[in-house]
Amino acid sequence: MRLLLDQGLPRSAATLLSERGFDAVHAGDIGLASAADAAILDQARTDGRTIVTLDADFHALVALAGSSGPSVIRIREEGLKGLDLADLVVATVGLCREDLELGAVVTVRGGSVRVRRLPVSNRSA
Repeated sequence: MRLLLDQGLPRSAATLLSERGFDAVHAGDIGLASAADAAILDQARTDGRTIVTLDADFHALVALAGSSGPSVIRIREEGLKGLDLADLVVATVGLCREDLELGAVVTVRGGSVRVRRLPVSNRSA
């Protein structure tokens, strides 16, 4: 799976995920260190990557656009170090891989995972 880690996440997590077989890059390593969310979203769409973020804005941007991608994994646990984040992403992808490949927004919080398939309808946005 191809992943794009957002600016607020540890860069080391991208390396750790790559070591585990993911094609993972960090926004800061591809010239998007201070980019707007829309630019990161466009890059993920162009590259076929799932965004991993702490930021709720990506869910909203994808839902409001009525688009079917890119997929977004929102981590609702701040302060994770690289190894813990990588472990959480691996576990989340393991649970949601098919949804993510087809287009989904996923929220991870306190051990629970919520999945909404894209495009998100107005009733659930």
